Amino acid sequence: MISADIELLTRTVPTGLFIGGTWGESSDGATFDVIDPATESVVRTVSSASTSDAVAAVDAAAAALPSWGKTAPRVRSEILRRAFELITERVEELAFLISLENGKALPDARAEVRYAAEFFRWYSEEAVRLAGSLQTAPAGGYRIVVQHEPIGVAVLVTPWNYPAAMATRKIGPALAAGCTVVLKPASDTPLTALVLADLLTEAGVPPGVVNVVPARRSGAVVGTLLAQNAVRKVSFTGSTEVGTTLLHHAADRVLSSSMELGGNAPFLVFADADVDAAVGGAMLAKMRNGGEACTAANRFYVHERVADEFGQRFAAAMEGVRVGPGYAEGTELGPLVNAAAREKVASLVEDALERGARTRTGGAIPDRTGYFYPPTVLDQVPADSSILGEEIFGPVAPIVRFSQDDEAIALANSTEFGLVSYLYTRDLKRGMRAAEALQSGMVGLNRGLVSDPSAPFGGVKLSGLGREGGHEGMLEYTEAKYIAVDW
Repeated sequence: MISADIELLTRTVPTGLFIGGTWGESSDGATFDVIDPATESVVRTVSSASTSDAVAAVDAAAAALPSWGKTAPRVRSEILRRAFELITERVEELAFLISLENGKALPDARAEVRYAAEFFRWYSEEAVRLAGSLQTAPAGGYRIVVQHEPIGVAVLVTPWNYPAAMATRKIGPALAAGCTVVLKPASDTPLTALVLADLLTEAGVPPGVVNVVPARRSGAVVGTLLAQNAVRKVSFTGSTEVGTTLLHHAADRVLSSSMELGGNAPFLVFADADVDAAVGGAMLAKMRNGGEACTAANRFYVHERVADEFGQRFAAAMEGVRVGPGYAEGTELGPLVNAAAREKVASLVEDALERGARTRTGGAIPDRTGYFYPPTVLDQVPADSSILGEEIFGPVAPIVRFSQDDEAIALANSTEFGLVSYLYTRDLKRGMRAAEALQSGMVGLNRGLVSDPSAPFGGVKLSGLGREGGHEGMLEYTEAKYIAVDW
């Protein structure tokens, strides 16, 4: 039945480039395959954009910009609202497609689709609330008028781990602000983005406002996009390594840049924590999306007084996770996205074990087809283990024990990343003091989930620049214009 579902679904999925409101093939005929990570088989073959296609996409976005920028906010709002409705009507279809090209389990995929839709709903509401300001100059004699104008053509580069939500989190505020966009989706997961282009067209987005250019030759295509004079904004979600390269490109043209980059999230369990709640939060913070998330808990710092109890219960919960193809009903953990991702996870685990870490559960690649890795808990992980310094991006939880609160805070902050932190304690004073001391853009206090379309999402240090979500997310796609006027 699953194979029949896959054939029926993929037959209707677009596989071309979407430029200027029309579907077409790459200018040089290049293509690439999309692989099902559960079976390692080809799902569809997709057109691979060339640099000339990138130029054409920017030209289409630039041509559509004047009209879209002057479109009434209420009209833009209604189009985004319709896009929200269309996505919510097709949750099951989109979730299955995400599972097929990404590997994540259907519960995670369904959650992503609903989360993705919420960005269109939130920014449909924000589109009519792009308020400016008016004040009398402190010296008197004239007025200061400030208004927010669309920044222009925006290049959006999205990752494979949330192929729907990372696209809508950028497209929503850009369109609400009056910008036009060129979306370059990850080459592992282009199908979801192509379906979104179809949905946006159905919702009423005019030709050229949203353009989608999948490409295997990502560096050349994105570099060409950023070099075009019409482009004034780049928004990227992905690794810090790639983000810094894009910032170099952006610097050459002084482009406004939003960067949501890598993470190395600490998860702190203090001595007075509710252990059951902490384990529940750990399962959410670690295993949401199979651990393939920049917000995933990466390092577990647990007070020595509760470390054994927490480790035992956490390992038991991880052992109960059902592993299988993401699109199979009942699966709770699907495969990793590709072979390289699995090899990285395996090497980090092996390094920790060689240095003296103890395995509580998991810890070895299973003998089966697909890029699977089991839920894994490592205890008593040495401080010099690579797994504590790198983003794992997989279902592995390394536990480090601490004895003093200040020690835990210092360990949590001992990284060049600062996206999100999690902590569990029954003492609100202790929790708020720790939350303020943690060097991250977001903190989950007695919560294993922080993402919300209405909240500003982003990090500090090497975890990025700018914010996505909330009202702040729309301001990233605007320029403030100051008008001095005397009346």
